[in-house]
Amino acid sequence: MVDGRAGARGRRLLERVTAGIPASENPITHVAELPARPAGHAPWPGWAAAPVVDALRACGVERPWTHQAEAAEHAFSRRHVVISTGTASGKSLAYQLPVLTEISEGGRSTALYLAPTKALGADQLRSVSSLDIEGVRAAAFDGDTPMAERDWVRAHANWVFTNPDMLHRGILSAHGRWAQFFRRLRYVVVDECHSYRGVFGSHVALLLRRLRRVAAHYGASPVFVLASATTAAPAEFATRLTGVDCAAVTEDASPRGARTVALWEPPLLPELSGENGAPVRRSAGAEASRILTELVVEGARSLAFVRSRRGAELTALGARRLLSEVDPALVGTVAAYRSGYLPEERRELEASLLSGRLLGVATTNALELGVDIAGLDAVVLAGYPGTLASFWQQAGRAGRTGDAALVLFVARDDPLDTYLVHHPAALLDRPVETAVLDPSNPYVLAPQLACAVAELPLTEPELAAFGGDAAREVLAELTADRLLRRRSSGWYWISRDRPHADVGIRGSGGDQVAVVEADSGRMLGTVDPGSACFAVHPGAVYLHQGSSYVVDELDLETGLALVHAEDPDWNTSPREVVDISVLNTQERCVHGGVSVCLGEVAVTSQVVGYLRRRPSGEVLDHTPLDLPEQRLQTRAVWYTISTDLLGPTENPVGTKDSQAGTGVSGPEPETVAPVGTEDSRAGTETPDNATTTDTKAEHVQQATDLTDATTVGVRGRAPGRGGGGGGPPQNN
Repeated sequence: MVDGRAGARGRRLLERVTAGIPASENPITHVAELPARPAGHAPWPGWAAAPVVDALRACGVERPWTHQAEAAEHAFSRRHVVISTGTASGKSLAYQLPVLTEISEGGRSTALYLAPTKALGADQLRSVSSLDIEGVRAAAFDGDTPMAERDWVRAHANWVFTNPDMLHRGILSAHGRWAQFFRRLRYVVVDECHSYRGVFGSHVALLLRRLRRVAAHYGASPVFVLASATTAAPAEFATRLTGVDCAAVTEDASPRGARTVALWEPPLLPELSGENGAPVRRSAGAEASRILTELVVEGARSLAFVRSRRGAELTALGARRLLSEVDPALVGTVAAYRSGYLPEERRELEASLLSGRLLGVATTNALELGVDIAGLDAVVLAGYPGTLASFWQQAGRAGRTGDAALVLFVARDDPLDTYLVHHPAALLDRPVETAVLDPSNPYVLAPQLACAVAELPLTEPELAAFGGDAAREVLAELTADRLLRRRSSGWYWISRDRPHADVGIRGSGGDQVAVVEADSGRMLGTVDPGSACFAVHPGAVYLHQGSSYVVDELDLETGLALVHAEDPDWNTSPREVVDISVLNTQERCVHGGVSVCLGEVAVTSQVVGYLRRRPSGEVLDHTPLDLPEQRLQTRAVWYTISTDLLGPTENPVGTKDSQAGTGVSGPEPETVAPVGTEDSRAGTETPDNATTTDTKAEHVQQATDLTDATTVGVRGRAPGRGGGGGGPPQNN
């Protein structure tokens, strides 16, 4: 248990960040104290190898916690299992114990580890390698692995750490070169499996079925061990993800320090007004910069989660500027961490995080999963991350060593965030959501089946694992397109081209766009093709580790954005038009004056220009752009509210700067009243992919229109991006 003095640390940090704010302007709307929790221990299993137990004890693990021992027992007994417990509950030991025991006891077994991000995979590889157990040859096989090392990994590694992208493109597509590894495959570890939701999760579900199929071809039947943050119905979700029945371990016996959770609403800015005279609040990013500064001055190790890459850069830049006025020696202790950095930059930042050289880090959800950072004193969430599972995953980064900590949720100037800070029960007392995926989605099933048949001919009995009748319909279409040939023994791939390279499992294909400094030819980073028009359009200000650049040219065909170094006294805001057209309604139900529909929609988006603004908010000019539009046909849910419930309306709500117009059109619209949505890109970041694709997973958050003289809200996916429940976390 945490003593009273340690339990007060969260309160002291909260007092520090609110010091000097008049009581009448106090931004805190609610404070909750989450109590500490003691640990529950279990003895080491009798089957655990002595060298493995000794190595774990040398790392400070005297005894496993009860949930670790229970999950490890399931796995060693050849039962598929998912362990679903809180952040920092030691889920990794639950799979390390059986895997390391089997590999180290002289057998020729192999294991495969899958992580949604490279940072998480690298961190877990470091953890296993540090145990230095004889006979265990663990190695990474991802997009950062040098070509010269890949042959060694294939031939000699017995525990391979990779991610779904490389499994798809680099392992299953060339499984013949991995025959020896697959013959001995005993365990497949799927870490942070709750992140596999929506379109990305549906792709991964089918990818795991392909993995099982290839393993069976070589005579292996691996045990699946899944680790998840706390989620609803973990056994059902894990079973749907893997296609095999999974037991669930959910009782968390790890110790947890007391946490102070505070909800923060930024103040109004009376000198500014939005469109139609709407009041404007201080931005969550600006508040996060100031809060991060106070925490660093206090010596508190802190993370600030910001919802966009640019926002993370600006938050870190703002904190460093404030620190330069307070204590210049602290400027170097703050940095940004996001996707799009080069591998060597990521590794350097991760090393600084682990060593404690960095006190404050502004990050996208790249660090929601990833480096196992111990000893954080505070976490700041600048905006609701989209799901309660992500909220608690990010909040759980605080107090990871059992010490007390502070969690601050700073509301964005957004209706949902505003509601949450004034209705804390909706945030703090509700159970987390169920992760949703649909492997039978034909837009996902078709490319995955093409890859499966290209790997091995597909037989009739195997269709059940891929959706039965839905798979049969897709195979008929692929056969009609002359990609497959149907024979009595099954379906065969006949095209000369392999399909894997053209299938983007995170929602869209295409290689990443390289951001290159024109004068020197130095590569600064990467941007995924789905958001390149938004992030690196001609004239855009591109931020990279506190330095600013202006984009001179964007060539989507060659995947190149040329920039030059410049520090202008203005920034840029893209103007994007998003249109959602209802193609057909498949289901409809009515509740009072509200109807909810499910159907097919077409989502079209196009960046049409950008504004140049001064930091004060003054608009300098608007520059039009001629960039291609992106279109995606998908399924969505929308709701319709009767005019009787809405009451009389006069003027449509104006759109925000990131959206020139957003709407949904139905077959017979009577009135159109577009409601602006803040940039959906700000809400989601996607994990690093293993090859060359870095695709954002996003959804249209609140696009609206009228179909029957009503307001319609749509949940769907924006063009060229993955989707579903806010998308997976990013770490590039």
